[in-house]
Amino acid sequence: MQGVTFTFGDNEDLCNEVLALVRAGKKTVTCAPLSDFGPGKDPMPEVGRQDTALEWDGSPGVRLETVEVLTIPFDEVTEALVADMGEFRDRDDFRAQYRAYFEKQGKWSDTMMLMVERFRLIEDLAEVTA
Repeated sequence: MQGVTFTFGDNEDLCNEVLALVRAGKKTVTCAPLSDFGPGKDPMPEVGRQDTALEWDGSPGVRLETVEVLTIPFDEVTEALVADMGEFRDRDDFRAQYRAYFEKQGKWSDTMMLMVERFRLIEDLAEVTA
């Protein structure tokens, strides 16, 4: 089970914001369209796998370990999951922001399924290279 590298968000400000939340322990859940995973696409996260989230410049940011993977409909994301994502005021804020984000990517659907991943911070790689 080989880990992957990825970048949070689609711009530098969002990437920096999310990495700061992860480093502060405020973000322990992330999600993506389930359609992003499968043959010829990203591999599904697996419990125990360790991945590296990159800084916007491509340098290693943090090492994370997957502790839970769920597949759920977008409209069934709970307040508890939203709270563990760290960047939203509440479920309505999550829905509005993620819908806009997915629409911008051309991935929005009223019936879309999400891959929801709970992770734990293993190591802040920026501290290692500092």
